[in-house]
Amino acid sequence: MQEPRTNVTTTLAVLVPVYNEEYLVGTSLARLETLGDCPLLSRVKVIVVDDGSRDGTAAALDRFRRALKARPWASRFEWTFLRHERNQGKGAGIRTALEHADTQLAVIHDADLEYFPEDLKKMIPLFLEQQADAVFGSRFLSSDFRRVLFYRHALANHLLTFLCDLVCDLNLTDMETCYKMVRTELLRSIPLESRDFRIEPELAIKLAKRGARVFEVPISYAGRSYQEGKKIGWRDGVKALRAILRFAISDHIYTEDSHGGEILERLARAPRFSRWMADTIRPWVGQRVLEIGAGTGNLTVNLVPRQFYCATDLNPHYVAGLDKLRESRPYLHVGNTDGCSLETYPEERDFDTVVCLNVVEHVDDDEHILRNIHQALAPGGRAIILVPQGRWLYGTLDEVLGHRRRYTPTQLRAVGNKAGFECERILGFNRSGVPAWWLNGKLLRRRTFGIWQMKMLNLLTPLFRIVDRWLPLPSLSLIALFRKPAAVAGPAVEVEAGASQGLRDG
Repeated sequence: MQEPRTNVTTTLAVLVPVYNEEYLVGTSLARLETLGDCPLLSRVKVIVVDDGSRDGTAAALDRFRRALKARPWASRFEWTFLRHERNQGKGAGIRTALEHADTQLAVIHDADLEYFPEDLKKMIPLFLEQQADAVFGSRFLSSDFRRVLFYRHALANHLLTFLCDLVCDLNLTDMETCYKMVRTELLRSIPLESRDFRIEPELAIKLAKRGARVFEVPISYAGRSYQEGKKIGWRDGVKALRAILRFAISDHIYTEDSHGGEILERLARAPRFSRWMADTIRPWVGQRVLEIGAGTGNLTVNLVPRQFYCATDLNPHYVAGLDKLRESRPYLHVGNTDGCSLETYPEERDFDTVVCLNVVEHVDDDEHILRNIHQALAPGGRAIILVPQGRWLYGTLDEVLGHRRRYTPTQLRAVGNKAGFECERILGFNRSGVPAWWLNGKLLRRRTFGIWQMKMLNLLTPLFRIVDRWLPLPSLSLIALFRKPAAVAGPAVEVEAGASQGLRDG
């Protein structure tokens, strides 16, 4: 691993759920002092949540809080103390603490003495130097020491980690570890549902499904015996097993937002459909491409490689995911672009193609975004615009996706002309999807697609590609091929002629 750059720092929130630890919580919190001399941390915020403790934990926390002024190291920390009126579980405590985290990184720290905060210092460089999204502290990698206890407990831990790895397609060595450090914004964007220790497999599985870059570092561990107050037991192991099965089939990995992240993730389960869409527009895609609204990259990976491909989105979580695609694609560039704000577009203004699928229908002023796309194109360049068709199909799926409208071919052609484009052609796409959209969005008024529906879509897409053009239905979507007029007459004639031939061939 590279040596960390000393001029680069970050901020850390330590999330501490506490339940019935009156004799240990003060010492556990005091151990965090070691983070005060870490040169990579400019700020440490400790958020303690008393999860409805029924012993003297509340009094112990009050004593610790009053004593903070006498601790010279405590002034370099920020402290927040919260309390649940009734016990809700570890997961609930973590969620409450996370609401108050305003740092770049967040880590979970138990209020007992099994873990050593000194190990947290080994995790931070991976975020600064290796672009990690999450770092787990493994009790089973080689470390300075670990207390020898509970062989059967360790076997159960290895089994749960093994099953979790099968689901995640990761090679974690310790899924159940407490020390999980995650980028705070990423952690906030994951809907955590578990209230108890099931938070451990849930977080591991959902990070994997989000495509997070996960690392492990060895940590020291001094496990407690049950006589010393250890709380987790065999029933928690059974719950963890059920949680692995539950979250293995769940796609609830994005908090609800206006971008329809959960639906986009469901669409990722139908890669054949994304390939069909890419194959449909590929004959008109050039070599210098700007994609606006790339989302999670379902289309991007099917249109590259290109000489220069810039994939952009407004949602920072999608941009972070797109950025991971760059590692093996040097021609790929990623940016945060608001289609309605020309200032956010890449500085290049010589794109021969702008791909903008399922975006224009989201904005209030569709003519304005098309004018911005017009300016981003080189003379003679082409915009490929996909929008939903048919006002009669507007339903709950459109609402959750933030659709302002559905178009007719006449409306789409008219708005393109107003933006300065010449309309070469409008294609109908995906007649096969009309019954499913009507059933889910109009009749059943669902707000997402079922997992098995997406699996069935992926299975049947090869058949749909064959029969789609023959179905006596309007298409679910329209694809407009808009051309920006060429500045020079001579070359423009050749470009148009080639384009016309391509249209006839298509």
